[in-house]
Amino acid sequence: MKFYSLSILVLLFINSMACAPLITQSPNEGLSPVNAVSVDDDKHLFLFGHDVVSYFQEDTHKLGKASIKSTYKDVTFWFSSHEHKVLFYKEPSKYIPQFGGYCANGIAYGIPWGGNADTWKIIDNKLYIFGGQSSQDAFLVNSKENISLAHEYWENEVKDSNAFFQRSWRLAWRVPHYKTGKELAELVEKSKN
Repeated sequence: MKFYSLSILVLLFINSMACAPLITQSPNEGLSPVNAVSVDDDKHLFLFGHDVVSYFQEDTHKLGKASIKSTYKDVTFWFSSHEHKVLFYKEPSKYIPQFGGYCANGIAYGIPWGGNADTWKIIDNKLYIFGGQSSQDAFLVNSKENISLAHEYWENEVKDSNAFFQRSWRLAWRVPHYKTGKELAELVEKSKN
């Protein structure tokens, strides 16, 4: 009986920890899931408040301002200038990062996770965000194949799913081409030679 009660408490704790990301990263207006956080009144703040237009217009990542914000498809975007806000609304799909702002390398494995605003690359006029330099390096070893895999998993599994459940599922049941961090590091090192 003690084991059963403890199991229920553990499950309740895990579920309560998952509630915020379940809601925050899964808006219901067509941009889901997204790499978002909840900050004050902004329940779905995209990419920690970084200005998605600055990547294209200034070739850098830049934190936007809460005073210059807009909501698009139930997701809040902060901008560093009013000009960037205007540019965004002329063509939102041009500026929104691929795969909801999650790490593109993770999406190539069907895992919506991570995505640091300061680790990014524009390829063929599309913005890709990565979970860190090692993820970016691994992705760029064969960017064409990885972009293809990421689009396949995004369209067939991740898009319109709940990021928490999708991530949990793919961490337990890995894709056939899955590589560990160590294997990816070896692949990157080999590509340098």
